[in-house]
Amino acid sequence: MDTRTSYGDRRGDWRDTATRYALLPLRVFLGVTFIYAGLDKLTDGAFLKASGPGSIGDTMRAVRDSSAIPALVDLSLKAPVGFGAAIAVGEVAVGIGVLVGLLGRLAALGGALISLSLWLTVSWSSTPYYYGNDLAYLMAWLPLVLAGTPMFSADAALRSRRQGAPAYR
Repeated sequence: MDTRTSYGDRRGDWRDTATRYALLPLRVFLGVTFIYAGLDKLTDGAFLKASGPGSIGDTMRAVRDSSAIPALVDLSLKAPVGFGAAIAVGEVAVGIGVLVGLLGRLAALGGALISLSLWLTVSWSSTPYYYGNDLAYLMAWLPLVLAGTPMFSADAALRSRRQGAPAYR
């Protein structure tokens, strides 16, 4: 039985096809999740406040002494509302960037940096370490930092336009 199939100008078996599309589920998951997380923060009446239940300020004060980098938490506490807004807008921008594949590596790097900063501050004290989800998100971003968004993306369309080839391989 022949497993080779033609996909436009490329030929290969199902393994080649699966390899080309392997990062799409991760892209969709991370993109949707980060857009949702950012919008949730921006629309939460309590989150973008300097103090009070559910506020970014109280959250950062609560994790200050157990974080890996207390100085980073101190920096956020100088302007907690601005810090919370920056994280939320950053999450939305990263989510959109990786979901549509526009500047995919840069968006993935932004997601990795957000996840790293949250891991080193908010979820650092999770015991055992794998209970904190920020480390898992950090690891999930790394394949996209390395590979970018080569399939079904604005990056691929722009690259194809420059090369004069079809947009989707």
